Amino acid sequence: MLECHLGGSCELAEIDDGTTAILSVFAFLFLIPFVVDPAISTIVADYDPIPVTCIVVDHSYAEGLRNCTWSSCREGCTTAPLKCHQLLVNYTKIPWHEWQKEPRDITEVTWDVGDTRFLVNSEGCGYPPRVNCSEFAKQFGFSHMGEPFPCFYSRAYPEIVISRYSWEDNLKHLILSLIIPNVLFAISIGVLSYWYCPCCDKACHKTTRIYAEKFPTKEE
Repeated sequence: MLECHLGGSCELAEIDDGTTAILSVFAFLFLIPFVVDPAISTIVADYDPIPVTCIVVDHSYAEGLRNCTWSSCREGCTTAPLKCHQLLVNYTKIPWHEWQKEPRDITEVTWDVGDTRFLVNSEGCGYPPRVNCSEFAKQFGFSHMGEPFPCFYSRAYPEIVISRYSWEDNLKHLILSLIIPNVLFAISIGVLSYWYCPCCDKACHKTTRIYAEKFPTKEE
């Protein structure tokens, strides 16, 4: 924001704050589907923050809208998947750190949930470089089927299992996406409202408002 020291600087500052307010609104609308909605969905799902133990039991690769009714990983969250990796897992609520200390025979483990969908994150989608579906498929797919690995299950919807989860990061992204655009918008609107008050004339050392025409009196 510009300070009103010279003539015309108030007008420039008003344009600057008006632009900031408009951009803040567009930024907030942009963040709703990409950050706010996924973050809220993740909170509602109530994932256990302690990773449990999973194994992939099936991996399918498909192409076409008819075959890709769902996808474990999709690059882009606004378009339908034309190519998809579909991974199914079994998981046990044995914490991953305990499994590492005392490995079990997977053929003797009683799995809490079996043949359930495995997603890269709560939405099953994202954008590079954070989400790379080819790397995701290599890490968990065909060549690693039957190998135990850490995963996170939803306590609200036990059939949902994801590979990545952090309560702190999710909350941080939600708070920042809500606070920053709205605070900028509120400050910009507040400054604009102040400048359009009569006291702004004194601050700018000029009067742009004409309240009434002054005519000479009979005595003058």
